[in-house]
Amino acid sequence: MANVTEQNGPPAPAAPATENRGLWSQMMMMQRIYRESPVFPFLLCTSIGSAAVVVATAIGQIVLNQWNKPFYDAIERRDVDAFVHQLLVFAGIASVLLLLNVSQRWFNQEFRLKLREGLTTDLITEWMRPRRAFRLAHAGAIGVNPDQRMQEDAGHLTELTTDLAFGLLQSSTLLFSFVGVLWSLSAGFVFDVGGHSFEIPGYMVWAAMIYAGSASCLSWLVGRPLIGLNSERYNREATLRFTMMRVNEHIDSVSLAGGEAGEQQRLESDLDSVLDAMRGIFRAQINLGWVIDGYGWVTVVAPLLVAAPVYFAGHISFGGLMMAVGAFNQVHTSLRWFIANIGAITDWRATLQRITDFRSALVGTDALEDAEGRIEFQLNETNRLTIDGLSVNSSTGRTRLDDPHVQISPGERVLIMGDAGAGKTLFFRALAGLWPWGSGRIGLPKDEAVTFLARTPYLAPGKLRDVLSYPNTETITDAALAEALSKVGMQRIAPRLDEDARWDRELNDEETRLVAIARLLLQRPHWIVIDQLLEVLEGPSQRRVLSLLRTELADAAVVAIGRPLPDGHQFSRVIELIRDQRPPRQQQRVNPQLESTKA
Repeated sequence: MANVTEQNGPPAPAAPATENRGLWSQMMMMQRIYRESPVFPFLLCTSIGSAAVVVATAIGQIVLNQWNKPFYDAIERRDVDAFVHQLLVFAGIASVLLLLNVSQRWFNQEFRLKLREGLTTDLITEWMRPRRAFRLAHAGAIGVNPDQRMQEDAGHLTELTTDLAFGLLQSSTLLFSFVGVLWSLSAGFVFDVGGHSFEIPGYMVWAAMIYAGSASCLSWLVGRPLIGLNSERYNREATLRFTMMRVNEHIDSVSLAGGEAGEQQRLESDLDSVLDAMRGIFRAQINLGWVIDGYGWVTVVAPLLVAAPVYFAGHISFGGLMMAVGAFNQVHTSLRWFIANIGAITDWRATLQRITDFRSALVGTDALEDAEGRIEFQLNETNRLTIDGLSVNSSTGRTRLDDPHVQISPGERVLIMGDAGAGKTLFFRALAGLWPWGSGRIGLPKDEAVTFLARTPYLAPGKLRDVLSYPNTETITDAALAEALSKVGMQRIAPRLDEDARWDRELNDEETRLVAIARLLLQRPHWIVIDQLLEVLEGPSQRRVLSLLRTELADAAVVAIGRPLPDGHQFSRVIELIRDQRPPRQQQRVNPQLESTKA
């Protein structure tokens, strides 16, 4: 848990957890995200600009299709002058279409960037709301690798959304543009079959729709399992990545214990799970390939077969035939957009589900289970920290104080003492507002911040001067920084104030805790709550820190949670933690996945 300075006040209001199982609810969530995002005006303008370019491109494609007739007629007549003239016309049309294509690509790229900015910013904002990240981290599988959800999944979703959205817009525009062309070319043609004559108005249009429609339906039936398979693959990839990160973070302990073989077995097991999921995807893609590739080969001759009756009947010239083939291909390509993108669509659905599930879990971490009460927070008008009838509930019992009504005054030193398994860390988290399950009331001083110092403090990556001032951003003089480090016995790193490093790895556990104490000396809070940090310090460091609390921070109220210290006489009051075991039938009322420790 991080060492944070919590501003006084009750936790953020609870929001009910939601489930987004349907596509409509998922789309509505995304719509709300972007409507409330600062990037929405830019997205709207870019969409309008892109739509205008798509319409202009469709007009250019119609002109290009019409160019086919005079060009191929000139070839049929062996008219060189007309042939050269049509090549010049083609150069002009192609130049305009090239400009439109480049413009379309620019709009798409800008739209994609802003789409990702809006989504990722929203997820980060929701993740970093007070206490949410902590609760999510202990909420089970949904809290595994939130970085992957916000970085990889969000980026992948915005890329797929951009490509699919603009591809669908372009295909729809071309479809409506060329349906008229294809209809006019096949209008009025009469079929003579077995001595009977009949007319099918615009039969080429119907032929293209039936052909593409059958391919789309078959592709969806074959490719639909890819949605669930892709989602499962992403979940298993996240598990593998989490396992690798965990091993890397604890590689020292793994190596010292000689546990490489066991960790390798776990990694290989997770890898096998990923490979099994990928095999399922590959099998589904192969089945889909039979459909897509089969229709692809038929498409080589399908336009000619459809237009052949009109051509052989003498209703159109060779140039008209090529014009009809081009129009049929445009209509067919537009109609088969779904077929060509079935793989991307299933991937998009799976990624959208992961993103919406993740965001729902973020919001849902504020909600309580119906069977449990919530600890009440209030602001005290008097400058006091009060604890009234507090009971911190967990899956196996509850933790409370032997004194149900505690009032702590400014400058007072209080030790909250508990044996192993008494729930000391859980109680500390309850005071900090991270663990809301239970009953009773916690009152915080209204106009003063309370600093909560965890057993293993958090050192952010960056310059050492920023680490010492974290989470504040005001400038502190080098002399003050060096003096604080010297007082805690860490003067050796004072010359490295401007060095950018992973300080949580540069320093050992003891040094990390001493840097956190130096941070206290710089911030000089009036209220300090410490979770078992003092008792794990070694003898000389412990005596130094206790001396600093007694002298440098004499005006601060200190609430230490842990076991008695050798110099315990500096605490004016000792309160005992009591652990009440919960009856077995009630043990599942609190989500046990949220309870990471009962130390």
